Amino acid sequence: MSRTHHPIPGLIVLVALISMIGPFTVDTYLPSFPAIEADFGISRALLSQSLAFYLAAFAISTLFWGPLSDRLGRKRVIVGTLLLYVLASLGCAQADDYSTFLFFRLLQGVAAGGGLAAGRTMIRDVYNPADAQKAMAQVMMMFAVAPAIAPIIGGWLQDAFGWHASFYFLAIFSGVMLLIVLFYIPETLATSLRQSFHPLYVTRVYVRTLTHRRFLSLIVIVAAGFGGMFLYIAGAPTVMFDFLGMDSHQFGWMFVPMVVGMICGSWVSSRLAHRWPPERTVKLALSLIALGAVCNLLQAWLLPPMLFFTVAPLVLYVSGIGMAMPVFTVLSLDCFPQNRGAASAMHGFVQMMGNAVVASVVVPLLAILPLYLAAGQVLLVLLALLLWWRIPPAR
Repeated sequence: MSRTHHPIPGLIVLVALISMIGPFTVDTYLPSFPAIEADFGISRALLSQSLAFYLAAFAISTLFWGPLSDRLGRKRVIVGTLLLYVLASLGCAQADDYSTFLFFRLLQGVAAGGGLAAGRTMIRDVYNPADAQKAMAQVMMMFAVAPAIAPIIGGWLQDAFGWHASFYFLAIFSGVMLLIVLFYIPETLATSLRQSFHPLYVTRVYVRTLTHRRFLSLIVIVAAGFGGMFLYIAGAPTVMFDFLGMDSHQFGWMFVPMVVGMICGSWVSSRLAHRWPPERTVKLALSLIALGAVCNLLQAWLLPPMLFFTVAPLVLYVSGIGMAMPVFTVLSLDCFPQNRGAASAMHGFVQMMGNAVVASVVVPLLAILPLYLAAGQVLLVLLALLLWWRIPPAR
């Protein structure tokens, strides 16, 4: 049996806090872009590659950490990767040239992948499917706070101490998580359920995930839907500074409403976990996402850039994301009940590689006009809807 009889007090909060490391690493330094560009003497396009490098390293590393957590257990992987993340964050803070900074951003990505792959797998280790959806939704409600408060914290730190302070903050935050996991959280994977880490076995598992049509459809739907939101996260410096003419300390005006929307969507998903079948919740969530994308396209086409009309459709969009993500996570992990670490890793890989492509390729191409960004979001939503319409049934 893969779940424990007694859920671990505080596990949901801890997994949410560990999950926050990802958006903190992405968003905290966004308000410092002009300062970092000036300090290193680089362009906005070149600095944006540090985000893409982080996301790519994050994605690729999950393919290693997931199966390793199936072999060694979740706790060991989380402890080791948090320690590496602390050191990488300190390296970013101390970097005196862009090449060094980029190297430590890569290490941050490698380390952050472990917490995501092993952390959410802990939830499914402990809870049955309906309870896991509810727990994942609660994780999402807390996790959603990170994209809102990260740029606000980053703006405060930038104004008070300069851009280095954001990375010292990341080191301290992850260090606290490391101590909590080390001394408080027990292992959730029973010894009898440990899997082989032999390269051939791991390869066979990943081949199975890539040939499992339902699993592949689920994780690409998540990547496409989340990518539509990430267009506006990765493109936030351009949207805020160039389109809307705002300052670094005003990032919260965009991110806070979006987080409120995601929290509301996650709360609804939590409430529906024991009342609606997962497929019905997904249909409602995708309807909200599609409506938000269409409204965003219309406002970008018909109206001049204004904060309210830019943010309002995004709030609707992320409400659907908050509602859908817990369901999709549980459905995808349950495609491979004996290899949830590997399934979580592939899920994370596809999502983060999608984000990396958005940050490094799509945003530079589309962040010319608001209409281009909105059209890109609509195309990603259409992909998600098509895949859901054609998704195979559970085996």
